[in-house]
Amino acid sequence: MLQRIDGDVEFAPKKAYVSVRRAKQFAIIQPATATRLDVGINLKGQTATARLENSGSFNAMVSHRVRIAHIDEVDSELETWLRKACNAAG
Repeated sequence: MLQRIDGDVEFAPKKAYVSVRRAKQFAIIQPATATRLDVGINLKGQTATARLENSGSFNAMVSHRVRIAHIDEVDSELETWLRKACNAAG
């Protein structure tokens, strides 16, 4: 999905997560538990929702977090947020 958003998206594996960036980092993908991934998204100024949570103590490099427990949660709503963050990243 991320490369479909923009062909210039780059993945940089770190110790605990994968950084997703263009000119700068706009998202991270991090295992949270054995059955859940957390997607951190840099969307400063975006109002949080029940699904798009403020990042809080999750990770200081992103403004929001989306918890993914099932493949069906990788959907158009998540893609919209990631596309918005990617576009803002240059």
